[in-house]
Amino acid sequence: MSKKDKPHLNLVVIGHIDHGKSTMMGHLLVLSGAVSEREAREIEKIANELDRSSFKYAFFFDSLAEERKRGITIDLTFRKFETPNYYFTIIDAPGHADFVKNMITGASQADAAILVISGKKGEFESGIGDIGQTREHAYLAKTLGVKQLVVCVNKADDPSYAYGEARYKEVVAETTNLLKVVGYKMENISFVPTSALEGDNLIERSKKMPWHKGPTLLEALDKLQIPEKPTQKELRLPVQDVYKIKGAGVVPVGRVETGIMKVNDKVIVMPGGFEGEVRSIEMHHETQLQAIPGDNVGFNVRGATIKDFHRGDVVSHVGKPCTVVNPGQNISAQIIVIYHPTAIAVGYTPVVHSHTLQIAFKFVELSKKLDPRTNQVAEENPQFLKKNDAAIVKLSPIKKACLEKFKDFPELGRIAIRDMGRTVAVGVILDIEKQ
Repeated sequence: MSKKDKPHLNLVVIGHIDHGKSTMMGHLLVLSGAVSEREAREIEKIANELDRSSFKYAFFFDSLAEERKRGITIDLTFRKFETPNYYFTIIDAPGHADFVKNMITGASQADAAILVISGKKGEFESGIGDIGQTREHAYLAKTLGVKQLVVCVNKADDPSYAYGEARYKEVVAETTNLLKVVGYKMENISFVPTSALEGDNLIERSKKMPWHKGPTLLEALDKLQIPEKPTQKELRLPVQDVYKIKGAGVVPVGRVETGIMKVNDKVIVMPGGFEGEVRSIEMHHETQLQAIPGDNVGFNVRGATIKDFHRGDVVSHVGKPCTVVNPGQNISAQIIVIYHPTAIAVGYTPVVHSHTLQIAFKFVELSKKLDPRTNQVAEENPQFLKKNDAAIVKLSPIKKACLEKFKDFPELGRIAIRDMGRTVAVGVILDIEKQ
């Protein structure tokens, strides 16, 4: 089957910094033949010149000079590869805490995630600890709608792990507890012991871990399910970026969340209200006649200028636009506080992330505190909320924001609330006040 006939899935790679995400995906691309030998040789040469030979696989993703120098992923990178059943777009998301906002954009576009966890003593513990990214990314992936996970317990080649079953089981047990708390159903999750650097269990079974009877990473990816595509709903395409390209004009890019966008469709971009006709649609440099949910596309709208599109805008069909929340208008959301050094009170104004949107919202009311186990009301109008509290709150944006109720469009109704470089709370939009 060529990739045209194979179903397409978006895959985001998440996890704590330095747990081996970019190295794993780079090595997977090399082993699966998605990278030419010439590119592999060139990358290895660059890595050696920078005296970072162990980073040779990571550099397939970390292509910014800054990333190569510092050895970390800053921005999102998209690469393609195939398994026997699927054709994947890999979104390599940054693990470093400073770059979580890019990771959120990545996860909000993914059908499934690979959660990379270092099995190395000390590294695993810091990732899963209270302020580790393993914990934060697990919450964010769930909030952003990533239902399927493959967990790689990486760095099996490290002496403290040494391809050992006991250490692997210890990491799996703790990670399982975390994922259950976050709300994952464990039957949707595969665990694989891996060494990204050595290539163990990425594509071929490792002879060093004969005790592992489960799938390799490639087999686990091949077992993922295609999510149902909400093609019957109205079109919602959140804009991730906009480019001015010679010969093509203004090209916004984003992922279709719901509905279908076809060439010649009349569309409206909210909140600005620009209307135009879709002239062309392109995916992975190939022209398409239409785009369906899950497709990451670039498109061209007749008459559009670079000022008509911004990150966080939403493209819909004319007459059926996305809901816009104005300053002074409230949304009601059910949230869970996952981290705050003190407490959240009315007046607090952190940044709300949803799909590709990032806008500051003010807490205008703490309506109800909930019992997290039963969802029953534990307290009306609490004075403050602290870590692990579940609550219903009212928030108001400081500028226009495109959002939807979770029950109507889950893809545009999930929120992550961030402040001070940390995710403070995650939740869903229950209601949007009428203007």
